[in-house]
Amino acid sequence: MSPERKLKVVFCWHMHQPEYRQMSSGDFALPWTYLHALKDYTDMAWHLEQVPGARAVVNFVPILLDQLADYCQQFENGNFRDPLLRALALPDLGTLGQDDRRQLLSSCFRANQEHLIDPFPGYRHLQQLYQHTVESDADSLEYLSVQYFADLVTWYHLAWTGETVRRSHPEIISLMAKGHGFTPADRQQLIHIYGQVFADLIPRYRRLADSGKIELSTTPYFHPILPLLQDLKVAAESLDAPLPAREAYPGGIERARWHLEAAKQSHRELFGHEVTGMWPAEGGVSDATLHLMAHEGLQWAATGEGVLANSLRRQIEGELPDRVEYLYQPYRVSDGRAGICCFFRDDRLSDLIGFEYSRWFGRDAVDHFVHELEKIRELSADQPDPVVSIILDGENAWEYYPYNGFYFLSGLYQRLAEHPGIEMSTYRDYLVNSQAPCPASLDKVVAGSWVYGTFSTWIGSPDKNRAWELLCDAKSAFDAVIARGELNPAQLTPALHQLAICEGSDWFWWFGDYNPDDTVRDFDALYRANLANLYRLIKLPVPRVLEDTISVGAGHPASGGVMRPGQVH
Repeated sequence: MSPERKLKVVFCWHMHQPEYRQMSSGDFALPWTYLHALKDYTDMAWHLEQVPGARAVVNFVPILLDQLADYCQQFENGNFRDPLLRALALPDLGTLGQDDRRQLLSSCFRANQEHLIDPFPGYRHLQQLYQHTVESDADSLEYLSVQYFADLVTWYHLAWTGETVRRSHPEIISLMAKGHGFTPADRQQLIHIYGQVFADLIPRYRRLADSGKIELSTTPYFHPILPLLQDLKVAAESLDAPLPAREAYPGGIERARWHLEAAKQSHRELFGHEVTGMWPAEGGVSDATLHLMAHEGLQWAATGEGVLANSLRRQIEGELPDRVEYLYQPYRVSDGRAGICCFFRDDRLSDLIGFEYSRWFGRDAVDHFVHELEKIRELSADQPDPVVSIILDGENAWEYYPYNGFYFLSGLYQRLAEHPGIEMSTYRDYLVNSQAPCPASLDKVVAGSWVYGTFSTWIGSPDKNRAWELLCDAKSAFDAVIARGELNPAQLTPALHQLAICEGSDWFWWFGDYNPDDTVRDFDALYRANLANLYRLIKLPVPRVLEDTISVGAGHPASGGVMRPGQVH
């Protein structure tokens, strides 16, 4: 690499939450969409805004954007359909019934103990009271006062408020200093601030995109794993495990195209331009998926390092060279009629941010990361235009960092923006400006995801396979009803929406005894409820089998299971 040639570094932050709205009631079953908006989507925008040279790709899943827009409307009209927000806004918490109180107690301590509870004495005191009363004796619930619940729901939201939101609103600092005895007026003040945050959230990202600081990308609409929709058997290309009894998801090729086209249309309507590239759900790719994306006009896609390694082993039929010799460049994938450039995640560097640096002093983590990039720049000096892809969840990692990653991200962006040999970039700009934008090619992509290069997180175990079989049965029933013409257009629209929800990847992610029991229980119940509602919408009896639990968790994975490392460690 010539002295003036800089190492390109692309951060791709993936923002995703599944559909939590229950179509039968309109209520939100879980609060993670709005909590991550208050804590993470706001902070991530702020860090990009503050550093002139900071650049990144921000990938929003369309169904997440739909829910954010829904929350904006709730703040505007005050009609909250999320139980926790509804409780925060309630003028008189004395009207809460016993079931509502139990729900608050079961929900309002679901936060990282070290970084979201322990730093705040008032919040920690409420937890200790709970542990000494209700947790040890359920009958003592009635002894907790109305003020206890007022303080609890207030502290829960204060703890989940983004570091940059706190620092820009003195009212929040005052409430945290107050510590207890929160009044209805205090809670209404929080509701007012949160309403302002939500109203400006998506416009902030659009302004960042319009200024050229970020590239906005997308994912198939409801976050399905396209390769598995297109062909369940494709999982066997990288995974040696039993697959579902059903060989194919009925009509999956058409469903994959629908999710892709719907995502493109959503992006166009919300952000005012055509989308250039995509992080497919879970980085899930196959030849068929990439060919579909290419024919839909997408210029780039990204996936995991394991997919590249598996594909190159097949292509060269031998041992791979050192990863620096093949990883830091995009590869063209083409069916002879249309092609797409595919970028590959640096698993080691991405996992350092996701799992390791949260335990480091912020400046030390920044120094180490920059040093790693400098080594890559030196080792790739003979390559025409190397690019390092740092791809990870843009929301869940920061809960494990002090101050929501404030000092790490601020320091990292500043160091990289000022570095003479490193340039923060986006995939679109890399392809436009590189002298060799896509110098290599793959004649065959071995199907897989960013997690271990396989689909083992979503298929191949008895419970995950059972979930696929239940979905296949529901889709076959759906297709039969449609073929008989039994639904009018007004009935078909919600049924299609419900089907798309069921096709999302998150249900399969959480099935498995290696995941926490409470989270598995939540997602198991939601998945079965969504399938049941699909049957109701197509006017068929709900199968009794949907009353049976699919999966039971008993594990304690890193980061609570919300993230996985890209490689087996």
